[in-house]
Amino acid sequence: MISPFIINDKNLFLERFPTGQVNRSLQAWDAADEYLLNYLQQEQLINSQQKILIFNDNFGALSCNLSQQQVYCVNDSFLSQQGIAHNLAQNGLSDNNITLLTSLDALPTDITIVLFKIPKNKALLCYQLSQIKLHLPAEVIFIAADRAKEIHSSTLALFEKYLGSTKTSLAVKKARLVFSQLDNEQAATAPTLTSWPLEHTRFTIHNHANVYARSKLDIGARYFMQNLPEVKPATQVIDLGCGNGVIGLQLLSKQPQAQVHFIDESFMAIASAQLNISENLPTAVAQCQFQVNDCLTNIDGGSVDLVLCNPPFHQQTATTDHIAWQMFKDSHRVLKKGGELRIIGNRQLGYHIKLKRIFGNEKLIASNEKFVTISAIKR
Repeated sequence: MISPFIINDKNLFLERFPTGQVNRSLQAWDAADEYLLNYLQQEQLINSQQKILIFNDNFGALSCNLSQQQVYCVNDSFLSQQGIAHNLAQNGLSDNNITLLTSLDALPTDITIVLFKIPKNKALLCYQLSQIKLHLPAEVIFIAADRAKEIHSSTLALFEKYLGSTKTSLAVKKARLVFSQLDNEQAATAPTLTSWPLEHTRFTIHNHANVYARSKLDIGARYFMQNLPEVKPATQVIDLGCGNGVIGLQLLSKQPQAQVHFIDESFMAIASAQLNISENLPTAVAQCQFQVNDCLTNIDGGSVDLVLCNPPFHQQTATTDHIAWQMFKDSHRVLKKGGELRIIGNRQLGYHIKLKRIFGNEKLIASNEKFVTISAIKR
């Protein structure tokens, strides 16, 4: 839904992205955004000289409010970047002062204020804090924010470990601020990559910080890999929501002449998938494409033979099935007639109902006590 966000005499209308969501009750800002902006106003921290670095601004609540300042926005989510651009445009705000950065881009070094929305992923949190300590001046003003219930003593210990002296605010509307000084001379450095051997193969999997199941093969992917279809040479395949690319890698190991398109909305996921193909199957790189995208936006209709997908059932901290719906609808559009969408999901999610509604058919390929693998054919 379009969420009115009225703060410091500024009236904004913010929308979650992508905009066509089934669950329209989810708003595009939270109490932590409000607390951060009120604190900046209260302490009179914003002036024309400030250069602000914002981390993990999901839909632009912070960026839109600070659009008259020089702002750099770091996100690992392509959808978040699209959401920021969308909300700037719909509020008639200029993007001239806003620079969008991915989680793998170099940080600007002349920053005076860091506003940090704490990510759910602990590995990403550690990586981002480590990068801040490595590249920003010690005198930078650092303020983090999250729901109070998500800020534990273990969370604060990570700020101490990677940045330095840390304290918290009182809770306001169930949100809390975290203040850190970059004064830990012995600050830890989080690893850029985590690597591990892929069981029953000769492959080694490499993962950037924000990739799901970063330290080992997750049980869903393991089960999906056991139930992949056999494909012919030159088959056009999309690994949708590819993560580290392990599903496409497995398919290529069985059919080295397949053409595989790896798509995810995470910049770190796509970088991991590209690295895993180049390191493990270097001869297959030329027949692979890697793309950050909002599902299958701008992929030609009727262009592929097979879509493989392990759809998410959440966006940031919100549980929602709208991304799965979009993945299934987009897959139906881009598949050739006779083409197949094959998915894996938790049994209780009822994906077979959605597939039957969109494709007019669905077939159970395999199941166990936790997962189902389902196929749908475009007639």
